[in-house]
Amino acid sequence: MTPENIGLIGIAAMLALLCLKVPVGIAMIVVSVAGYGYIIRPAAALARLGSDPFTSVTSYAFSVIPLFILMGLFLANAKLGSDLFTFVNALLGRLRGGMAMATIGASALFSSVCGSSIATASTIATVTVPEMRKYHYHEGLAAGAAAAGGTLGILIPPSAALVLYGILTEEPIGKLLIAGLLPGIMTAVILMGAAYLVARLRPHLAPLDSGAERRAVWPALRQTWAIPAIFGTSIGGIYGGIFTPTEAGAVGAFLSLAFTSVTGRLSWKSFVGACHQTVRVTAVIFLIVVGGKMFGYFLTVTRIPLAITGFIAALDVPPLAVIFLLFALYFVMGALMDEIAILVIMTPIVYPLITKLGYDGVWFGVLTIMMLLTGLLTPPVGLLSFIVSGLTDVPLSKVYAGVTPFWIALLVAIALVIIFPEIVLFLPRLMK
Repeated sequence: MTPENIGLIGIAAMLALLCLKVPVGIAMIVVSVAGYGYIIRPAAALARLGSDPFTSVTSYAFSVIPLFILMGLFLANAKLGSDLFTFVNALLGRLRGGMAMATIGASALFSSVCGSSIATASTIATVTVPEMRKYHYHEGLAAGAAAAGGTLGILIPPSAALVLYGILTEEPIGKLLIAGLLPGIMTAVILMGAAYLVARLRPHLAPLDSGAERRAVWPALRQTWAIPAIFGTSIGGIYGGIFTPTEAGAVGAFLSLAFTSVTGRLSWKSFVGACHQTVRVTAVIFLIVVGGKMFGYFLTVTRIPLAITGFIAALDVPPLAVIFLLFALYFVMGALMDEIAILVIMTPIVYPLITKLGYDGVWFGVLTIMMLLTGLLTPPVGLLSFIVSGLTDVPLSKVYAGVTPFWIALLVAIALVIIFPEIVLFLPRLMK
């Protein structure tokens, strides 16, 4: 068999293992060792199995992932989600659909110190959905807003997904993190606009009298000032050239710990729980990274990336058409698989093609993450839809119906980033 055929068999085998619920990292490692050994020789595959796990995760760049995760989990365990919602709701709650808009705004603020969509959705949904039920919001709209807001966790820096993309492609992690800021803010605004339009067009879903019993803005701000302060210090330090991404993660984690400890928000049990969660999440990500690196080597020897590049070039289609074809592929995969798995599997295949077409790797990294956002909401997987449904007891069918307008809003945000790349590239070009 030709290397290309072996590569196709390997991809099919990996997808079959994923359908059998084999962890994605394990599935990629098994396929890579078997395929690499068949093409080269078994001894070479075993040598890679012995060396790649160590060389993959001992990179200095990887230390930023657990630090950013720890920073977010300290604040999540300190119950800051409620204060964030109170603050944004004080600003927007008197508008039609204001509580749904406040849910997305609170998610955006929490995303700025978290880096995880699951943590963001879990933290915000448990606070906001019961509150919206109290004021007679339709539970589908309430849960949909919480799930849509959770998608911002992997877009607004610090984003573990952007860090992972940087490690896989060797693009500058600092620039990738800064590049996600403006698209993240834009996406949050578009999602909030979608909530407002839904409430205006279907007013029975969001009663206007739900603006009662809201705290003043300034007292609410006093409870949440630490979020912009920590974000400004860590991410602002990257932008200004003061910190490396790893140093920024360390500073952010320390400030989060200091704030939650001094204010008495973080108990010893919560501290231990945050550390345990960080270890578990980091271990899962590292296993996927090891599998992704080995799978990348396997694909390289199969020459599939070169074959795809040659095939696309032979089609003689505009580069923009290639981007839309890739988006269609990511959309279908996102409805069936975990977004981190898609990122690790597809990046080694797609990145060489994108750079050969002349696109900026940082721009495509942010666009990739945005394309994956739709999969977090889309059935049959729709991970965030499942999580919000489980946490709030809203039927899954209602959650899927509730996220539909927000899913359309995400498509609008993606289209704007494709049409206007400067939305992504403006801030990185100004970095020191």
